[in-house]
Amino acid sequence: MNWKSTATAAALALLASTSLASAEGALNIFNWGNYTSPEMIKKFEQKYNVKVTITDYDSNDTALAKVRQGGTGYDIAMPSQNFIPIWISEGLVQEVDPSKMENFKNVAKEWADPPFDPGRKYSVPWAWGTVGVVVNTDVYKGDINTWGIIFDTPAELKGKTNVVPEMNDVIHAAIRYNGGKMCDGDKTLLKKVRDTLVKAKPNWIAMEYNTIEKMGAGDFKASSDWNGSALRQRLGHPQIHYGYPKEGVQLWSDNIVVLKEAKNVENAKLFMNFMMDPENAALNSAFHRYANGIAGSEKFMPADMKDAPEVNVPEEVMKTAEFSHACPPEVTELYSKIWTELQK
Repeated sequence: MNWKSTATAAALALLASTSLASAEGALNIFNWGNYTSPEMIKKFEQKYNVKVTITDYDSNDTALAKVRQGGTGYDIAMPSQNFIPIWISEGLVQEVDPSKMENFKNVAKEWADPPFDPGRKYSVPWAWGTVGVVVNTDVYKGDINTWGIIFDTPAELKGKTNVVPEMNDVIHAAIRYNGGKMCDGDKTLLKKVRDTLVKAKPNWIAMEYNTIEKMGAGDFKASSDWNGSALRQRLGHPQIHYGYPKEGVQLWSDNIVVLKEAKNVENAKLFMNFMMDPENAALNSAFHRYANGIAGSEKFMPADMKDAPEVNVPEEVMKTAEFSHACPPEVTELYSKIWTELQK
């Protein structure tokens, strides 16, 4: 081998080792927007010398469609519990057995063996909460604990109400408003749901995800929303309050999974374990304002979360609340048809 080929080989070896080092020092996160604590990420980066990149999505359907396409470059994502069985069944995630990780002992008992991921083979908790409504009570003085805010919008809120465009949340809320239960596939009921939504839509100003800024700026006066978002709104604007609809509330959780195509698997596992540490989970909750499913994190939470009505779900609400779960494919197809019509 001459000096030129030797030099080339050495250069290629150096390039390969540099690329490997770069890969080992990276983690690419695919997550809901405005949902990841910058302070927590900085702590993780400094602890493990890993550069984190975050890409946002605005709904479970958007995330699923993107990951199905492949070639995303993402290592981890945070799908909701009703979508996780889909991700698992379609082979989109890796079985990394988080239950054997050092910090798994901190996962709260009620989240350690969930039906959407038995034995926690694929996922660890990120956050959990409720779906309800937010209302500017300077504008509307009536009862805010009803889905009627969205589906039979009061005069004061017509043309000022938003709906967060997460299909299952909206359909399930309309089902509860019409006296049904989650994943109900009764066609007579679903016709009522469809009619309710079509009739209600002209009273909405938008179907947007960005409620924190828009409610705070006064662009929206009411919206369907998640409880942590509602808490962030109230802390900046005391006139904004969260309602637990008496017709029924949905409970949900988002969970960290490692994508099948992940290039930085070991860093993804490090992140999973890192997020099961109570202090780190609390640091994240202090940003997104949701509970997290990690036992012991409560003592590290901000004082303004400990008694917050948005985070501490009333006992009477929990009695009738339903945890989100994957509906049968034939039912989901019916929901999709209603949703498609609503987008027209």
